[in-house]
Amino acid sequence: MSDVKDISPDLDRLDRQLDNLEDALAPLLNNLNEKASQLPLLDKAKLFSLTAYSIESLLFSYLRLQGVDAQNHPVYAELKRVQQYFGKIKAAEEPETQRSLVVNQEAAARILKADLADNKSISSKLAEKIAEERAKALLKSVESRKRPADESAASGGSGSDAQVNKKRKQKGRGKGKQK
Repeated sequence: MSDVKDISPDLDRLDRQLDNLEDALAPLLNNLNEKASQLPLLDKAKLFSLTAYSIESLLFSYLRLQGVDAQNHPVYAELKRVQQYFGKIKAAEEPETQRSLVVNQEAAARILKADLADNKSISSKLAEKIAEERAKALLKSVESRKRPADESAASGGSGSDAQVNKKRKQKGRGKGKQK
């Protein structure tokens, strides 16, 4: 009989918590359609999903308390389905942050060259821009390959920085004029 006395406070607490849950869900469940009709579409989906999830989780808990293998019960499958709805709602709420389309710049340049080949002024401007971009890319790759010893040696001399910059500018100009 002493075991029953140990469980009774827990049962009383469970009874109070269930009463609190009923009180909390009562306004929501009594006039669910009225409340849903006043909400925007996304909020309506949230409301119905949360309501379904709360009911399904209560059924799941009830089955577990009855000693039924709830994970093999259809209620568990419904819980998983409602959780998938949560994911869909979240995806609808948050716009995709990354671009889904990546532009192939080389292909775009080929298309532009082919389409603008008849117009000489535009095609020459395009050729200049392409040459300029290639020069920038070359300069960037040369700078990234530079070793730390080269930088310290270049900064140690009095006029070596100016000479290096002058050579880079000449390389950049020479590339643009070749085409």
